Amino acid sequence: MTDLGATFKASVEREPHALALVDGPLRLTYAQWQPRIADAANSLRRLGVRPGDRVLTVLQNGEPMCSTYWACQLLGATIVPVNWRLSEGELTYIAHDAEPRCAVVDANSPSAQRAVSDLPAIGIRGAGKAAASDAFESRAGQDVLSGAELTEPLEERTPSIMLYTSGTTGRPKGVPRTHLAERAAAIAHIAQNAYRRNEVTLGVMPLYHTMGIRSLIAMTLLNGTYVAMARWEPRLALELIERERVSNLYLAPTLYYDLLALPRSDARDLRTLRKIGYAGAPMTPTLVERCYERFAPDVFVNHYGSTEIYTFTISSDPRRKPGCVGRAGLNERVRIVPIGSRDAEAGCAPREVGEIIVDMNSPEAFAGYWRRPDADARSIAGGWYYTGDTGMFDEDGELFVMGRVDDMIVTGGENVYPVEVEDALARCDAVGRIAVIGLPDERLGEKIVAFVEPARSGVTAEELEAFAGSCGMTQFKRPREFIFVRKIPQSASGKVLRTKLRAGEYERLEVSGMLLET
Repeated sequence: MTDLGATFKASVEREPHALALVDGPLRLTYAQWQPRIADAANSLRRLGVRPGDRVLTVLQNGEPMCSTYWACQLLGATIVPVNWRLSEGELTYIAHDAEPRCAVVDANSPSAQRAVSDLPAIGIRGAGKAAASDAFESRAGQDVLSGAELTEPLEERTPSIMLYTSGTTGRPKGVPRTHLAERAAAIAHIAQNAYRRNEVTLGVMPLYHTMGIRSLIAMTLLNGTYVAMARWEPRLALELIERERVSNLYLAPTLYYDLLALPRSDARDLRTLRKIGYAGAPMTPTLVERCYERFAPDVFVNHYGSTEIYTFTISSDPRRKPGCVGRAGLNERVRIVPIGSRDAEAGCAPREVGEIIVDMNSPEAFAGYWRRPDADARSIAGGWYYTGDTGMFDEDGELFVMGRVDDMIVTGGENVYPVEVEDALARCDAVGRIAVIGLPDERLGEKIVAFVEPARSGVTAEELEAFAGSCGMTQFKRPREFIFVRKIPQSASGKVLRTKLRAGEYERLEVSGMLLET
């Protein structure tokens, strides 16, 4: 079975009375949720949605968004969930690029309303709140479709979802993913995180992102509970973990950082939380240790992947080899080739840095970008996906990610990978978060600049420079300038938006940086 609509119906039949969804005061079993999804499907049909059509959504996590997702799967439509934080111009671009049949948006968001003004639309009032689900019932009237009548079985290559990349290197690209790819990714996610029947997860990773969608599908496959959380609030997250007896977390590293930074976070009873995982960005060795100390998990997984191919590699022991992302996932083949090579057989020796590529024969893989042959030409060659990430295998065949090909800093003729500098300086207790980039320098070509969120007051650039010297960092890899910022710009998955740092799009703190002699 690869049809996700049929997958949901199977879960209803298997355990109709299992708790499926929690959204604030709203609590729905699978049997109670099914008619709400039918209402949503009926509303979409009234707007002309048929199999193969695309449905754009601009909604926060919550029952309306979750119901719209499953309604699209039942109808054979492709859901196009969009980041509700985007500007009106960005939303408008995607709304035109995706060519959707209709939209489901937050009625209280003027920018979202204007972006889809030329489309048939359903406006959800109070989106992200439990009461918003009534919007579908009011549109559907009495003509409610039964679960058995929603759709015929779908071919496995039918598009299920089209996610848009973050656009950190230009216009966002549509990534269509089939029912086969989505279900295969969810099953791999379950296996690689050792999930079991009736798990409970905190659904806070946004449903316009592959991590959020993976959590939703995985819980449905297991007749588990998805505890929706519209916006990230660390205190509320801890409260929900305790109250709803959450058994697993799958978050970006920055969210774990926020949880552990809360005063008296240890006062909460988190004993039901046995499995934690992270993806989207590296986790510093210090943060890994703090997670072990606070959560004492039975399972702790570092997942490395992408929107295009969900899994690349999995590491099930993040502290054994700090910075290691492990070995290829269940459905994957991963190689490293010399940077610039398009020969998948070229290969790199252990500890030799090259570009990470992944076999597109994986059932988790996409088939190409939405109407972007230029992007396909850059990223796909010979049946392999060229990730744009640099990395190396160690002598044991385990992978270390060094950064992006475009992020490599060439300073004074030496190649420096930002992650090397970031990992070293992140061990300093004065550093909260850190991001390193190269900026133009007349003598060196590029100088290394570190952007730092201080972990405490009174931090100075001199203190960080002294730490860099004491920890054994090679001289040419040390930052020439430290810039203290209020917040390092990040994507929803926790990836540092280095383009914004290069463009000066950050709020600088009063603490002055230090420019070293070159």
